[in-house]
Amino acid sequence: MSFTVAIDGPAAAGKGTISRAVAAHFGFGHLDTGLLYRAVGALGGDPVAAAKTLRPEDLQRGDLRTLEAGQAASRVAVIPEVRAALRDFQRTFALRQGGAVLDGRDIGTVICPEAEVKLFVTASAEVRAHRRWRELGGDEADVLAQVVERDRRDMDRADSPLRPAKDAVVIDTTDMTIDQAVAAALAAVQRVYSAR
Repeated sequence: MSFTVAIDGPAAAGKGTISRAVAAHFGFGHLDTGLLYRAVGALGGDPVAAAKTLRPEDLQRGDLRTLEAGQAASRVAVIPEVRAALRDFQRTFALRQGGAVLDGRDIGTVICPEAEVKLFVTASAEVRAHRRWRELGGDEADVLAQVVERDRRDMDRADSPLRPAKDAVVIDTTDMTIDQAVAAALAAVQRVYSAR
């Protein structure tokens, strides 16, 4: 049986943590789709060629969780040919037997609009920047500026802009603990999963 959970949201909102927890709880596979774009950006050169030849081992690079990789991902993600090259990979994963959780920016709106469950995880830019700063260090004001700029690029791009699907459950983690956010997501998925 396939069962797809699409989780979208801006950087550092908590969607990765929530996605991993949902996948582990239900025994579903998990794909952090941002890693695909981070890997394309980190590979350098022609991003379209990199997307078309991306290999699973490219997702294992140690430098994919840096601020620089995140910025590079946001820059290549605005290229329609890059998005098209990575779309089939994501859709195939979403239909895997045993269930799948995909997190990213356009999963519920473009990649898997028929997903059984769609979540949109968000938080204020200030809270997200503080979380990212605690994780990676650096100057907190610079991290906030980068988060705001990345949001602008992700929301304003012509192809697959970041926005919640019309039928997404919105989880605002600004004032939530990790446990509260995970519990809200698990409850939303369980309501649909139990009814199948």
